[in-house]
Amino acid sequence: MSTNGNRLIHLEKVTKVFLTDEVETHALSGINLEIRQGEFLAIAGPSGCGKSTLLSILGLLDSPTDGAYRLNGTSVEGLKAAERARIRNREIGFIFQAFNLIGDLTVYENVELPLTYRAMPAAERKKRVVEALEKVGMSHRMKHYSSQLSGGQQQRVAVARALSGNPSVLLADEPTGNLDSANGEVVIDLLRELHRQGATICIVTHDPRYAECAQRTVHLFDGQIVDEKVRVPAAAASLY
Repeated sequence: MSTNGNRLIHLEKVTKVFLTDEVETHALSGINLEIRQGEFLAIAGPSGCGKSTLLSILGLLDSPTDGAYRLNGTSVEGLKAAERARIRNREIGFIFQAFNLIGDLTVYENVELPLTYRAMPAAERKKRVVEALEKVGMSHRMKHYSSQLSGGQQQRVAVARALSGNPSVLLADEPTGNLDSANGEVVIDLLRELHRQGATICIVTHDPRYAECAQRTVHLFDGQIVDEKVRVPAAAASLY
């Protein structure tokens, strides 16, 4: 998770059209977007503006109808499903609104699960799981089940699961949506701390409070980027 500022993600004229009952719905129209290594980006906008569709394309869960997508210099928009899954498992960490923890697995097992698909040695898996849980302050709960955790704790475990694979980018889809305001602040503070440690983060949110936490915010409306706001980093702001 480098902070050298190299271009990590590049979208050029990306469109997404859904066909239902012979009706075309243009979810995204001509999206041009770059995300650089070490950046904290927020994608903001009202419900139905295309935020989740854009995140699905960024996360290789969906493909654009048209346009180009390069991830770490590799064109990915036309790859077959198996290759997309392989890249997704190694390059992208997902944090979902609904946590998506498996109830009959322990915290440790939930965080370890994505690593098992890499045929990674058990010792390396253990090292990564413990480190990820320590980063989110949940190592003391690794033997518990998700039903024994609060919503905020479950989301922190979900963040650890995303971190364990050492991804190039963390994609967070409304990660505070199922949390009260206090736990939402805890999760956002955790993402900010991970960013300070070098993580590249892209968060989708409809809440302007959380969009303000990012270095840069792009605003979507009707499937198009209509505005962009860049904030002065705290270290630079202190110089003025």
